[in-house]
Amino acid sequence: MFEIDLNCSLFQVFRGTIADASDFDPTADAEALYNAMKGIGSDKEAILDLVTSRSNAQRQEVIAAYKSNFGQDLIDDLKYELTGKFERLIVSLMRTPAYHDAKEIHDAIKGTGTNERCLIEVLASRNNKQIHDMVAAYKDAYGRDLEEDVIADTSGHFKKMLVVLLQGTRDESGVVDADLVQQDAQPLFEEYLKCPIAEMSIEDSIKNELSGDFERLMLAVVQCIRSIPMFFAKRLYKSMKGLGTADNTLIRIMISRSEIDMLDIRECFRLRYEKSLYNMIKDDTSGDYKRTLLNLCGGDDDLAGEFFPEAAQIAYKMWELSAMTRVQLRPTVRPASNFDPAADAQALRKAMKGFGTDEDAIIDIVARRSNAQRQEIRQAFKSLLGRDLMKDLKSELSKNLERLIIGLMLTPAEFDAKMMRKAMEGAGTDEHALIEILVTRSNQEIHAMNAAYQDAYKKSLEDAVQSDTSGHFCRILVSLVQVMSVIIMRTQTVCNFHAHSPVAELADACKVFQEFVKCSNKDIEQIIKKEMSGDVKNAFYAIVCSVKNQPSYFADRLYKAMKGLGTDDRALIRIMVSRSEIDLFNIRKEFKETHDDSLHEFIQGDTSGDYRKTLLILCGGED
Repeated sequence: MFEIDLNCSLFQVFRGTIADASDFDPTADAEALYNAMKGIGSDKEAILDLVTSRSNAQRQEVIAAYKSNFGQDLIDDLKYELTGKFERLIVSLMRTPAYHDAKEIHDAIKGTGTNERCLIEVLASRNNKQIHDMVAAYKDAYGRDLEEDVIADTSGHFKKMLVVLLQGTRDESGVVDADLVQQDAQPLFEEYLKCPIAEMSIEDSIKNELSGDFERLMLAVVQCIRSIPMFFAKRLYKSMKGLGTADNTLIRIMISRSEIDMLDIRECFRLRYEKSLYNMIKDDTSGDYKRTLLNLCGGDDDLAGEFFPEAAQIAYKMWELSAMTRVQLRPTVRPASNFDPAADAQALRKAMKGFGTDEDAIIDIVARRSNAQRQEIRQAFKSLLGRDLMKDLKSELSKNLERLIIGLMLTPAEFDAKMMRKAMEGAGTDEHALIEILVTRSNQEIHAMNAAYQDAYKKSLEDAVQSDTSGHFCRILVSLVQVMSVIIMRTQTVCNFHAHSPVAELADACKVFQEFVKCSNKDIEQIIKKEMSGDVKNAFYAIVCSVKNQPSYFADRLYKAMKGLGTDDRALIRIMVSRSEIDLFNIRKEFKETHDDSLHEFIQGDTSGDYRKTLLILCGGED
């Protein structure tokens, strides 16, 4: 039986950023707020400083004192004096947690549309008492039954699971029992869980077998069991990344967690992303709204080089989970059934001879065969027709479609060798491509790539890398080419690279990283970010990210290849070709989870024509 005990002292102590103010005087606070709002204009700084330096229980006393002394409703006055997001934030801070949750749920289901993500976030993350208090507050505020409203506004398994969560009867022992999870989930998953989930993580089982809002809800439940702070760190990141800000999500989380676990959320945020929560809020918001959020955040973790002791436990647990979780990698391209290489060779010749080219026929054959089958087609084309299939394809196709189809027809080793060559040829060097390829390939794949490079270009890959790079970056790449591993050394040092370390798979470094966090209380990514620069920093950071979660690393690379103006087609082709028969399905799921939009949608919006059609076939579906 596989158990993970997250019931450590981390969850037993106060980890919020807002606590009771000392020397608290509700009457004096009520008077200060009244003076800040009377006359023309209002002293917004005085309001936000006072409200964010009091606990929610103290704010309720201020509301009562305001009513008693001035005969007015404080929340009504705040709504009148303030505007926009700043008003929403301050007014929400004045509500009790139960009534704040009740309003968020009410807003999520009222009107024509439903905010399913809000329902998922709130109901998956609240404990039993919080659920019971919210249900009572909803009844009091709106005169309606929350369960009945949720049932009326949702459907299917998603609805059933929401109703289960609304009962507030979850086991809160802090122990995750995978066997028990399977048993409890069986009535909901029905035929989805016929596969043995013991062979993969619970999350991967959910991603593989479910979809849509039900998938997101079940993932949220499991993630909250794993680590509520990490769940909220991901939600906060999604609320601010890219263009625009999901202010309702940002406000909801910053308020609801400020007196519970904001310190841990901050550390999880820094652990997973490349900047502190404080700095992301600072860059993404403005004015009094920003200042209020920063007060709730409580500090900038980028100023510190170490974890809080309790947050280091979270980091250690994450690495521990990475080290022992078996992830079932799933491709999007599999061998075609009833495969006939001779027939495929004849069909490809027919598609290319005469005037014009039947690109659709070429795409449908090449993109729907495994690489091993494509190699049989190449041989059949040569033996039956006396022609070189690769030369014919190059002469008939052009631009990105040609690069993509040719990439698919090469063996994985030939393709990697060619991508390494392309990254180094000419005046400039594509350092990101070199890093991506070398840190993600297994020992066997690197050996095969070395041989393919020597065969194709009559030069060793190691010599090519040495002549095109320099310094520590060169040493790192050469060591990877030699199938060497990166070793994180003693806690007294930042990182120490050994060019003659024993041959080992990079995945084994997970245990090293885990011990580093345990012994040093330091954040590996943060140390790399602070103590290194340029290509060396990028290489070490890629190694750590790839070891922790390789599909997530590739999802991030694909996102960067397509976001903003222009497309890095070389990176897009390289990843889609190289991962389509390994883990592109997993990459798709990570892409959707991190960026909300699906990989399919990104490709569809960022490419065109036959090139897009081929990429979408490789993608394998819409999430």
